Amino acid sequence: QGQLVESGGGSVQAGGSLRLSCAVSIDRDWSTCLAWIRQAPGKAREGVAAIDSDGRTSYANRLKGRTIISQDSGRNALYLEMNSLKTEDTAMYYCAAKHGGYCDPTRTFTQWGQGTQVTVSP
Repeated sequence: QGQLVESGGGSVQAGGSLRLSCAVSIDRDWSTCLAWIRQAPGKAREGVAAIDSDGRTSYANRLKGRTIISQDSGRNALYLEMNSLKTEDTAMYYCAAKHGGYCDPTRTFTQWGQGTQVTVSP
C-alpha cells in the first residue's frame, strides 16, 4: 500500500506563498495519478491540482494561475506551490493517489495522506 505524508503547511498572510510537499512511497505504474485535494471546515473536499505519470497537469479552474503542481525527477515527492494566497484558501490540504482513469483533481482518489493545515490570515 505504502503511504503519502504531507508537510509544509502553516500560517501565512493573504498575498503570501507556500510550498507543500508530499513524500510518496506507494506502488506506482503508468496509470498512477497524484493530486492535491483540500477541505475547509464545514465544506466539501475540493480538488486543487493533479499530475499523471507523464507529468501532465490539471488544475481546478478557480485555482488555476495561482498554483503549480510538480513532482521530483525520482517521483518520490509531490509538491504544490501556492501563490497570492487568499483567506478562502484556508483548509487542510491532502496528498492523494489513484490508479487508472482520467487524471484530474475532481476524480475519486483511493489513497490519502493525513493532511497538512494551511491557514491564511487577512
